[in-house]
Amino acid sequence: MRHSTDRILCTHVGSLPRPQAVVELLARREAGETLDEDAFYARMRVAVAEAVRRQREAGVDIVSDGEQAKVGYANYLRDRFSGFSGESAAVRGADLEDFPEYLARLLKRREGAVKIHRPCCTGEIRLRNERPLREDIANLQAALRDSGAEEAFMNAASPGVVALFQPNRHYPSQTAYLEALAEAMRHEYQAILDAGFVLQIDCPDLAMGRHVIYKDLDDAAFLARLHEQLEALEHALRGLPAERIRMHLCWGNYEGPHHRDIDLRQIFAAVLRARPQALLFEAANPRHAHEWAVFEEMKALIPQDKILVPGVVQSSSNYIEHPELVAQRLERFAQIVGRERVMAGSDCGFSTFAGDGLVDPQIVYAKLRTMAEGAARASRRLWAR
Repeated sequence: MRHSTDRILCTHVGSLPRPQAVVELLARREAGETLDEDAFYARMRVAVAEAVRRQREAGVDIVSDGEQAKVGYANYLRDRFSGFSGESAAVRGADLEDFPEYLARLLKRREGAVKIHRPCCTGEIRLRNERPLREDIANLQAALRDSGAEEAFMNAASPGVVALFQPNRHYPSQTAYLEALAEAMRHEYQAILDAGFVLQIDCPDLAMGRHVIYKDLDDAAFLARLHEQLEALEHALRGLPAERIRMHLCWGNYEGPHHRDIDLRQIFAAVLRARPQALLFEAANPRHAHEWAVFEEMKALIPQDKILVPGVVQSSSNYIEHPELVAQRLERFAQIVGRERVMAGSDCGFSTFAGDGLVDPQIVYAKLRTMAEGAARASRRLWAR
């Protein structure tokens, strides 16, 4: 994994706006329509190439495929593994339930989005279709040629987030379900690393899980679940190189009250002990921007090789942050762990689910540009240029 050796490097969390033609293809697939697979992946190759090109034009150093071929960050697994079927009940955050009129407006706004299936685990989890992952890897490799990118990463769901949003109806316990998921996902993790990419593990379960799935538990009971999910992740990553893995922590990429989000301070020590060398986390939105101070107060708990990738631009607001604000945010973290161990990132993905991004596609890339501009300002000051 690259470090910010002579300037602050720029990356983001992963998902980017998909062209309407791609959204329509994903919607048809989700609806159960049989598609021409060769034509489908050929279209995805074009979309990935465009996403990489636009990232580079915006000044992003460490790029991704924008998750163009995935309908959602965890829901994509039913196309790759057996054992998932049916439909699970919709889940709502406790914060949204406190404001039912706002929740109703939010649901109405989403009526035009792709209807995404949220299956349950109803059988033994086994790899059944390797083509989606092979195509994702090939498409990103092709897009990287002559792109000038410093590095590339590819997203994969954590065992914990799959278990949270695709509930167990087959295994004798949640622990057994997590173990099965850890073994299944290990294949995907290894393939991404073997392709030469940085592996990004998406872990909304470690924060968002508190106010969504485990909202009826107290904090102590949730923390017990968090440790179990981290153990499953450690099992899945055993023996894999920590220096080529990064982890994304998330309280939910939606514009809502978020007043029931668990405080970073409560999960800080556990999250920082996880194997991945880099941690991407929300640090720009109004609910979590203040928590940079947690890193300062609890600095002794940060491993000496951990790379911090704070979100310095919001992923659910159409405000374009001023580059000076971006620079100030980066400089705060550089003062805590050193300039070489900080990169610039976004709070979350900009298109978590296909066709349902909160930020206008043109503004997304403007935000990435302002992130790069802010990183350049911070770099000039941090390296005294």
